[in-house]
Amino acid sequence: MSANAYGQIVRDGLWNNNVGLVQLLGLCPLLAVSATVVNGLALGLATLLTLVASNLAVSLIRNIVRPEVRIPVFVLIIASIVTAIELAMNAWFHQLYLILGIFIPLIVTNCSILGRAEAFASRNKPLAAALDGFMMGLGFALLLVVLGALRELLGQGTLLAQAHLMLGEWGRGLTLTVLDDYRGFLLAVLPPGAFIGLGLLLALKNSIDKRLAARAARAPAAEPEAGPEAAPGQA
Repeated sequence: MSANAYGQIVRDGLWNNNVGLVQLLGLCPLLAVSATVVNGLALGLATLLTLVASNLAVSLIRNIVRPEVRIPVFVLIIASIVTAIELAMNAWFHQLYLILGIFIPLIVTNCSILGRAEAFASRNKPLAAALDGFMMGLGFALLLVVLGALRELLGQGTLLAQAHLMLGEWGRGLTLTVLDDYRGFLLAVLPPGAFIGLGLLLALKNSIDKRLAARAARAPAAEPEAGPEAAPGQA
C-alpha cells in the first residue's frame, strides 16, 4: 500500500468518512454519554481501542476464516475485546465505569466497528487495518470530546470536571471554571441538548466542506489568469 493510500485512510477517519459526522453511526452512546469532556474521552478511548484491536485481529485471520462464518467470528472477536476492556475499566477506573454504565458493553453493538471489520480489515493487511481502526476511532473520540466540551461548557460553565476519575488525584487540578457564578443551562446536559449540539457540529462540517469545494473549483480557473510565459519571439 502506497503512502498516498495511508494518507487517504487518515483523512477518511478524521474527516471525510468520520464515524459520527458522516456515517452517523454509534449515535446512541455518543448522545447519551457526551455530557462532559471526561465521559466523552473515556468512551472515545474505549471505542478506539476496540476498533484497533478488532481490525488487527480480523486482518490476521482473514485468510483462514471461511466466508460463510466470517460475520459470527467477527462479532465474537469484537465481543471478547469489549469484555476485556469492560473488565479493565471496572478494575482500574471503577467510578468512571459506573458513570458510563451500560454504554461500555454496548460498544459491541456499534455498527461502525463491525462495518470496518467487514468492509476494510477483512480485505487488507494488518498494518493498514490497524491504521484504519486507529484513525476511525480517533475521529470518533475527537467528536465525543468536542461535543462533551460544548455541552459541559454550556451546561455547567466548566471544562474537564471530574478529570480525576480518569487521571487520578492530580487530575483534580485540571478542572477549568470558565464561567464564574454560572447557574448552568439545563438543556445542554439533557439528551435534547446532545441532539442540538451534534446538529451544530454537522452544520459546521458541511459548511467547511462547501467552502473547501468552492475553493477547489475556483483554483483551476485562477491558474490560466497568470498565463504561461510567452514563447521566444511572441512578445
